[in-house]
Amino acid sequence: MLAPLALIPALGGAQQATHLVIPLAPDTAWWSAVVVHGHRMPIREGYTADLRANTYGNQAQPLLLSNRGHVVWSDVAFTISATGGALRIEGTAPIEATRAGSTLRDAYLLASRRFFPFAGRMPDSLLFAAPQYNTWIELMYDQNQVDVLKYARGIRGHGLPPGVLMIDDNWQEDYGRWRFHPGRFREPKAMVDSLHAMGFKVMLWVCPFVSPDADVYRELRRERLLLRDSSGEPAIVRWWNGASALLDLTNDGARAWFTGQLDSLVHVYGVDGFKFDAGDAEFYRNTVASRSVSPNDHSALYGAVGLRYPLNEYRAMWRTGGQPLAERLRDKAHSWSDLALVVPHILAEGLAGYPFTAPDMIGGGEFTSFLDGKTIDQELVVRWAQASALMPMMQFSAAPWRVLDASHLESVMAVVRLRDHFRPYILSLARGAASTGEPIARAMEYAFPHRGYAEVRDQFLLGDRVLVAPVLAKGATRRSVLVPPGRWRAWTGSTVRGPRRIDVDAPLGVLPYFERAD
Repeated sequence: MLAPLALIPALGGAQQATHLVIPLAPDTAWWSAVVVHGHRMPIREGYTADLRANTYGNQAQPLLLSNRGHVVWSDVAFTISATGGALRIEGTAPIEATRAGSTLRDAYLLASRRFFPFAGRMPDSLLFAAPQYNTWIELMYDQNQVDVLKYARGIRGHGLPPGVLMIDDNWQEDYGRWRFHPGRFREPKAMVDSLHAMGFKVMLWVCPFVSPDADVYRELRRERLLLRDSSGEPAIVRWWNGASALLDLTNDGARAWFTGQLDSLVHVYGVDGFKFDAGDAEFYRNTVASRSVSPNDHSALYGAVGLRYPLNEYRAMWRTGGQPLAERLRDKAHSWSDLALVVPHILAEGLAGYPFTAPDMIGGGEFTSFLDGKTIDQELVVRWAQASALMPMMQFSAAPWRVLDASHLESVMAVVRLRDHFRPYILSLARGAASTGEPIARAMEYAFPHRGYAEVRDQFLLGDRVLVAPVLAKGATRRSVLVPPGRWRAWTGSTVRGPRRIDVDAPLGVLPYFERAD
């Protein structure tokens, strides 16, 4: 029987139970901290989420917030359902429900102070200061020294600023054998030195998997550093690229082995950091570890590895809000429908306690969208670049000079220059977030509460003084913008006083944005 919770008490009078029922009031909107559900926020009748051994391929926290200052939190995963006019949260450990203030921002700041306090540190500032470049879509499984250097020279040769360059999956000899493949990377130290000389910092893709036919698997099996199945043998987990064993990161020896491999890449080759892929809670179901933890907590243990390296990136994560970890949205398809998810999902990351965020690769990071000669939509690439330009981070993969003609390329270059104009402000927001926890990309309801903005999912605020309204529909050259209270100066130089709704012209080369003028 669920315990009804008609009124969540104010701060200082928190209520706890393992099962809660909260009436869904017409004047109260709720957000869950499930990033991939950002486009479904605020919660509506029929919403469900089950966070047990599942973070839905992205970041999550055991958290709900309301625009009336309510906070719901548990230390373990729970289920959420909105049925019969009530929000039901069911878990196996105490679920704390409390209230502070009367706004979404009040709720978030209370949650961040109490449940995921910020560490005062941010990831490497270059992640924010310049666009990032990832070799995945450009090279896919043909990662090699010649083409990595060619890609980097193309970036510089086409006038794009150097930044972080990520060498993606298949640079290595095998999963778990974290050495450059000698056939594809003849002189990896010279390659990294060349990339540094061009102004890049270098990240390598890694994961916690170990190929069962690699020689290192036998060593790790003998030392009992792999997760096991019920028979005591290493568990073989099926994932998107085959079947592999998994490191047991509850084991000090496994953590030391993994970080030793990564540290060697730093010291021997000069690598600057790592893109930590995988780590999804679902992979840890039905496994036996040295220390008993939940599948979700295995994901958090993987996240703790990245704290060793200021230059890091994660996709799947659990309960690491407040930490100096860069988080990216899960891979999006090369489609307008997936572009429309980028804004609400970035906003959901901020409200979940993950402000240091990247909006996936420009044009989409789902590689199947680029196979077999599939057509690139140049308009989509431009609009994706515009949507990303004033977000916390901006990441290219498909080489824009390869997939775009001259006019579309110039539209992309224009927003790269725009981002550089706002670079000091973006960096100041990232530094602020490291201490205060405030999202860098903010929902309208967060910044301007109780004005009917809870349902706004296609525009956002960069900090508190830049309103960004990207075009997200194919063929659109105008869009409607909700201008919040105050005086705002448009990109055109004209000013408008809110609150009001206006229609603006936005031909292909234009990203509509407004700066506070009061």
